[in-house]
Amino acid sequence: AVKTICHNVMLLVCCPNQMQPPTESSSSPRLPQRISLVSLTAQSLRESMQAGHWHGHLPGERELCARLQVSRHTLRAALHELQRDGFLEVSDRQRRRIKTDVKEQTAVHDRVIALISPRPLLEMSPSTVVMVDDLRDQLSRVGFSFEIHVSTACFSATPARALEALTTRSPAAAWLLFGSLEPVQSWFVRRKLPCLVVGSCAPGMSLPSIDADYRALCRHAGGLLSGKGHRHIAFIRPAGDYGGDMQSEQGLREALGGSHALSLQVIPHDGTAAHLCTLLDKTLRSARPPTAYVVARAMHVLTVMMFLTQRGKRIPQDIAVISRDDETFLQHTVPPITRYAANTGQFARSVCKAARQLAEAGTLPPKAIRLMPKLIRGETV
Repeated sequence: AVKTICHNVMLLVCCPNQMQPPTESSSSPRLPQRISLVSLTAQSLRESMQAGHWHGHLPGERELCARLQVSRHTLRAALHELQRDGFLEVSDRQRRRIKTDVKEQTAVHDRVIALISPRPLLEMSPSTVVMVDDLRDQLSRVGFSFEIHVSTACFSATPARALEALTTRSPAAAWLLFGSLEPVQSWFVRRKLPCLVVGSCAPGMSLPSIDADYRALCRHAGGLLSGKGHRHIAFIRPAGDYGGDMQSEQGLREALGGSHALSLQVIPHDGTAAHLCTLLDKTLRSARPPTAYVVARAMHVLTVMMFLTQRGKRIPQDIAVISRDDETFLQHTVPPITRYAANTGQFARSVCKAARQLAEAGTLPPKAIRLMPKLIRGETV
């Protein structure tokens, strides 16, 4: 609850679509107001009472402040709001009694679609932020509210307790999983909760999913490089068994066709520039150094190209570079990078359609929807 509230506050404050309070006018509609921390705190308390987390009376103020990570001033203002709206009664001993009809008051969860992510929105890639904003807009147009829950615990090796707490505390008609690994997907399979993987499923997971067709994309990239005469190719990706990266590796191997004259070296890294540069240095010093790099994340392409330039390597004369993903900042590189660009609007529409069907029907066939990105030809191959 603490992390959810804090991140929801950050998202609401940072959202560029929020508008300022209107001037008085008899002919203009009232513009939407910013949602305050007091209102968000009251909403969290109200949802917890409706879910039956507390019986009879609320805990003391000190405990509630610790749970919600808000000041006593904010908490008291939220409690006053709940008392005014008829959710609470204050007894003679100043204990706040939960009114018996709270659970009977409307708590509409069948129009809520929730996204679970290991990272807050501000730490996601720019294209993902655009897609999420587009998805929120499309869902609101068809009558669904969209919630974002950020939790690293839900994406750990043992996520069961965190996932159970989250899905109980904040029920939703459908769940969207961002960047999920096998333990997360496996938990949703066992619990039979309506779930859509925004990405690729781990091997053996029977869940509906939507992702770029990384297998076909990398098969094309591998063919493009081998057609240019490259025989030793390296695939640079973050460490971890993410479905999209595994599909990418499979596509590259298919492009090379098992030929002994062609080789693929997979280089998993921890995401830091220092670790990536250390691994790149090792590849260049190896007996068969790569003559081409396929990089899985756009942000890491810059590290690769700058490192190669520092080592005196000319691109593409000495080494070719392809970015599997695209971001707007890659438009400003010199030389222009060869990359594959997904249509974020199309992706958001596909996710919205599948999420809506999942929320309304309660289930979807475990089908993998794959969208093929477009090749943007640069000067790095």
